[in-house]
Amino acid sequence: MKNDGLVIVYTGKGKGKTTAALGIALRATGYGKKSCMIQFIKGSWHYGEMDSSKRLEPEFEMIAVGKGFVGIIDDKTSKEVHKEIAREAIKISNEKIQSGNYDIVILDEINYAVNLELISVDDVLNIIKSKPSKVDLVLTGNYAKDEVIDVADLVTEMREIKHPFQKGIKAKKGIDF
Repeated sequence: MKNDGLVIVYTGKGKGKTTAALGIALRATGYGKKSCMIQFIKGSWHYGEMDSSKRLEPEFEMIAVGKGFVGIIDDKTSKEVHKEIAREAIKISNEKIQSGNYDIVILDEINYAVNLELISVDDVLNIIKSKPSKVDLVLTGNYAKDEVIDVADLVTEMREIKHPFQKGIKAKKGIDF
C-alpha cells in the first residue's frame, strides 16, 4: 500500500468541521508531524483556536487570511475585497503545500469560499492535483462540490440534529468560538 497523502473533506451544515480538522492537527502534533491551517473566512473575529494554536507551535501554524464571515452579521467588506483575500489565501495555500515543510495542510472554510463564489471549484481541484504525494490535505466548509467529493479519499458530512441556538442559546466561548 502506498503512503500517499490523503484528501479529507469535512462538510455539511452541522457543527464540527473545523474542530475535526483541528483534531487531526492535534493528533499529528503528538507524533511530531508539522501541520498548517489556512483559514479562508474567519479572519476578523477572535476565537479560541487563535490562541490555543500558538501552544502547538512550532509543529502547528495557523494563518487567518479571511476578513470574517461573508455577508452576515457585521460584514461591511465588499464582495470584491473578499474575493481578493480569497485569492491571496489560495496563493498562501499553494506556497505552504508545495514548501515541503508540512505533513498536513488544512484549508479551513475553503468549500464555503467556493459556494460564495470567492474562488472557483477549479482553484480547489488544482490545489488537490498539484499537492505533493506525501502531504495530507484537509478541506473544510459546508457545500463541498461534487467534483471535490469525487476526488477526495475521505468525506464526512456533519449533519445538525439539534443545536442550542434553536433554544435561543447564543454561541458559547470555548465551544463555538
